[in-house]
Amino acid sequence: MKVIFVCNANIVRSFMAERVLKSLLKSHGIREVEVSSAGLLDMKGMSADTIARQILQENGIDDEGHHSRLVNEEMIREADLIVTMEKKQLQWIGDQYPEALPKLRVLKSYMPDMGSVETAEDVRDPYRRSIFYYRLCFAEISLAMGEMIKCI
Repeated sequence: MKVIFVCNANIVRSFMAERVLKSLLKSHGIREVEVSSAGLLDMKGMSADTIARQILQENGIDDEGHHSRLVNEEMIREADLIVTMEKKQLQWIGDQYPEALPKLRVLKSYMPDMGSVETAEDVRDPYRRSIFYYRLCFAEISLAMGEMIKCI
C-alpha cells in the first residue's frame, strides 16, 4: 500500500504527517505500507521547516533528510491513498486528477467526531506563526493518525 500526504509546500504539515505515520507503522511492526509526502507548490527541494523538525525531535520522531517535492501525476497514479491537510487541497487534486477522487481523504476525516470528508476540519498551516501553532498542528496530525492507522 502506498500513502501520500499532500499540503501546500511540503515543508510542515505533510512532512510531519509522513514522519508521524512512519513512526507509528514502525512501532506497530507494519512494513507493507510505503509513506511519502508532496506539495502543491514547487518549493524547489526546500528543506523541512526548522520548527516542524524541532517538534518532531521533541517527540522522538526522525526529522532528518526531508526536501520538498511537487506532487505529480505519477505520484497520484501510484498512490493507493492520498491524504490532504485541507479540503481545498483535496478539491485541487480532484480537479487536476479526476481519476484520483476515490483515493482522496482529508486527514481529519479519520477523527470519529469529524464525520465525513465534507464536514472534516482542515489542519491549519502553522508556517511563520508561533511555536504554539506548530504544536497544535502536530497534535491534530498525531490524533488523526492514531485513528487513521486503525484503517491500515
